[in-house]
Amino acid sequence: MDTVGNEDRSRSLLGRFVLGTVALGVATVGYAAGVERRRWTLRTAELPVLTAGAPPLRILHISDLHMLPGQESKQRWVAALDRLEPDLVVNTGDNLAHPRAVPSVLRALGPLLQRPGVFVFGSNDYYAPKPKNPARYLMPKGRKKRIHGRRLPWRDLRAALIEYGWLDLTHVRRTLTIGEERVFAAGVDDPHLRRDRYSDISGRAPTGPVLRLGLTHSPEPRVLDPFAADGYDLVLAGHTHGGQLRVPGLGALVTNCEIDRSRARGVSRWGADMWLHVSAGLGTSPYAPVRFACPPEATLLTLLPRGARVPKQRRRAARRRAPSDVR
Repeated sequence: MDTVGNEDRSRSLLGRFVLGTVALGVATVGYAAGVERRRWTLRTAELPVLTAGAPPLRILHISDLHMLPGQESKQRWVAALDRLEPDLVVNTGDNLAHPRAVPSVLRALGPLLQRPGVFVFGSNDYYAPKPKNPARYLMPKGRKKRIHGRRLPWRDLRAALIEYGWLDLTHVRRTLTIGEERVFAAGVDDPHLRRDRYSDISGRAPTGPVLRLGLTHSPEPRVLDPFAADGYDLVLAGHTHGGQLRVPGLGALVTNCEIDRSRARGVSRWGADMWLHVSAGLGTSPYAPVRFACPPEATLLTLLPRGARVPKQRRRAARRRAPSDVR
């Protein structure tokens, strides 16, 4: 028996397997870092949440820009979303990733700032990102140590958005007039930093407006539950990045909050009467610039009267071609 020959063939096969595995890993990381994180994607969904007889309402949901000053491709793509002609723009935070990024965020929002808009902030509006061990996201929440970067100029961003006419919904309740219809909206500060004070906005939402809308950066159940109890129709959130790295057929591995993995991205029901939309967002931390099976996204939500028949596939925030092929 040629034992030496068999051993040589086994080592050769093992070597090829190892080299193939390494090559696949390098290719995957290269795609996740160099291609997918810039594959700007528009999602669309239809939700039956308005009062009976109300005309459709189009909401553009933008979240988690994590903007750096030089990200011109992202800025052009977001600005081009104005061609969708949304009735209302909702920004659920984490706009900044650099102390000098405020002008870049304003360039990205550009023409959208001329439309009605509302916002709340997230942790990466207040503090810059820092390098972190990726394994910490797999640790139980109670064993994680909060790591803050340097303070970011969130007050400058807030002042600019308000000057353009957008409303800061942090711990306030407001009734907006969109076209000829009234929308009631309220929001909380970022639950991820435990800055939320739902008690400031607690109480039954009024039934007169066509929509009762809630905003939060991180979709924590301790915030979603009282929104549902107070009669809100729809809550918009971000923060999760959709998991950022998703396994085809399995979905998000982590959410970085207490929401379950199945709700890390897109539309779902929360309780019997409230809908939830979680945006996978448009950016990443500069220290983890990868996405896999989870491209950066904004979402156009078309809201319809309750009782309208919406096929299930049109409630799933399906991917659509953007309004322009901006890169």
